[in-house]
Amino acid sequence: MAAFIYDEMVTTDQEMAGRRRIVVAVAASIEPGWVAAIKAVDDRLDVHCEPQPMLARQFQGHSNDTGSVQRTRDDEAHWGMTLAEAEIVLGWPNNTEQGLADLVRIGTGLRWVQATVGGAGGLVEEAGLSVQELGRIRITGVDVIQAGPLAEFAMFGLLAFAKQLPQLRSDSRGYPGRSVMSELAGQTLLVLGLGPAEVARLVKAFGMRVLAVTRTGNGQAPNVDQLRPARFLGDLLPVSHAVVQALPLTGKTKGLMGSGAMSRMRADAVLVNIGHGAVIDEEALVNGLAQGQPAAAVLDATAAEALPSGSVLWSLPNVLISSQDAAVSRRANERLLALFTANLRRYLAGEELVGLVRTYPYP
Repeated sequence: MAAFIYDEMVTTDQEMAGRRRIVVAVAASIEPGWVAAIKAVDDRLDVHCEPQPMLARQFQGHSNDTGSVQRTRDDEAHWGMTLAEAEIVLGWPNNTEQGLADLVRIGTGLRWVQATVGGAGGLVEEAGLSVQELGRIRITGVDVIQAGPLAEFAMFGLLAFAKQLPQLRSDSRGYPGRSVMSELAGQTLLVLGLGPAEVARLVKAFGMRVLAVTRTGNGQAPNVDQLRPARFLGDLLPVSHAVVQALPLTGKTKGLMGSGAMSRMRADAVLVNIGHGAVIDEEALVNGLAQGQPAAAVLDATAAEALPSGSVLWSLPNVLISSQDAAVSRRANERLLALFTANLRRYLAGEELVGLVRTYPYP
């Protein structure tokens, strides 16, 4: 998808911002003090928060208090009007592609949406927004504040199996010589997608060679030794001791790591997933692990938002699962507020926002 053009719109936004108050809707769970922090950016900001609790699940017969339910419905109607009037929105309903599409279409005055979850690029692409709608708004993601925690999780996964963590945990008596460890230095890492540039920086410090694939393979990336188009994925897998999957879910990435890809992986390879779970075909992964290709898997996400309790992946000794916790740290909310308020100042000044979702350089 081509880059969005904002020059004319920025001028219009600056002129509008100077003449009237700007409605900011917070459609996300926030901590005490956030509203005050957002308002403190500029006295033109009129900040509204989603009533809590207010979502549809609270209207499904869980209360016998008709008055309470009616008041909540009134809150929902009022909140819908707020979203329709908002120029800036933090988060969007349910954090889904449909929620984003609905938000853009009811908010004719909407100019900027700040995502609160990872993978905003994929959600935007799947929302089916028109060129006109995409040209009217700016959408910013949180990749810039999630990059560090995700990269650290990827390193944890690589080190866990290089240093035989499962065996160390089971061999509690610590008999010498029972776990033969390997080194990351001199090994090759393949990164799917260039979003997590921090991964490449960290593994370089461990002496690894870094390969990466994107849709086109164009351009340059810091700490990447070789950048190739996605069509060469099958050629790169056999030479990679580790693979970090960092792609969002799109029509082209779903099931990208299927049985064909698994069969091309090395018998000593570790597959780390810090992208969308459905990019990896889980049946193919289970079969591949059983056959020794790959040797191990470290999963922050699975195809289902919550991996079913009956999934065989839970019981495999060569699989570690974090259940989408890798991007969440004790500083996540602090970083999100700092990003949003800094971008608010840029927006009001007519400057380019940090974390803009513009193009989709994914296979």
